[in-house]
Amino acid sequence: MDRTELESLTQQLLAGEISQQSFLAAAAKLAEKTAAVGPLRLDLDRARRCGFPEVIYGPGKDLDALVALVRRLLDSRQPALATRLTDEQQTRLACEFPQGIAHRVARTFRVAVEEEEEEEEPLGCVAVITAGAADAPVAEEACETLRWMNIREVVLVADVGVAGPHRLPERLPEFIHADVVVVAAGMEGALPSVVAGYLPCPVIGVPTSVGYGASFSGVSALLSMLNSCAANVSVVNIDAGFRGGFIAGLISKNKWTANSQPLE
Repeated sequence: MDRTELESLTQQLLAGEISQQSFLAAAAKLAEKTAAVGPLRLDLDRARRCGFPEVIYGPGKDLDALVALVRRLLDSRQPALATRLTDEQQTRLACEFPQGIAHRVARTFRVAVEEEEEEEEPLGCVAVITAGAADAPVAEEACETLRWMNIREVVLVADVGVAGPHRLPERLPEFIHADVVVVAAGMEGALPSVVAGYLPCPVIGVPTSVGYGASFSGVSALLSMLNSCAANVSVVNIDAGFRGGFIAGLISKNKWTANSQPLE
């Protein structure tokens, strides 16, 4: 149960702004940890435990189920993010929630909670870098995840792969101040190691399934990143833009949250 929301409800009850029946109904809703949405079960307690709400994975869900899941999150005052959506799924969500943002390249849909009394202050800076244009869907998925997490500054640096080694240092001023960097690359997957050699922050490599036959749909890039000689490189799964973005967002948010707390 969210303590802040419960305190607000209590103040409204004491001030006579809501009835006892309304207070009890609202309090019961706050206490819910799991919501039944047809055959699906939505984790409403994840934001309290893990810092952010449950994310909706699009594949396998029909249109009505997606709409119901997003609406239930918003009813619980939690921002919604759905990933790996088809064009049809995005179109339906955009019709139902016109205030939301559908990103065709990222295949995502996100919608914020409306009329927040005390909107959370954006924090942090994360850069997302791509080796080439073919990596854009994975990189944009990471960017949309970071925006859903309310990261203050999301910097996208595109098409700076190792085949043109002069391109990366030229753009270094754009991301050298980042708290953490996400690098999406296919082919031989060398870019995260190169990026990490310029930076004093964590670098999260996201191998993409881009490349010719011997790239094995991203396995070659994955193994290259896992064998990186740069000590500040960590790696997520193939095409896992959401995962890379989410971990980067947690690192950035936790850095600034920790810095804002006084030492005991």
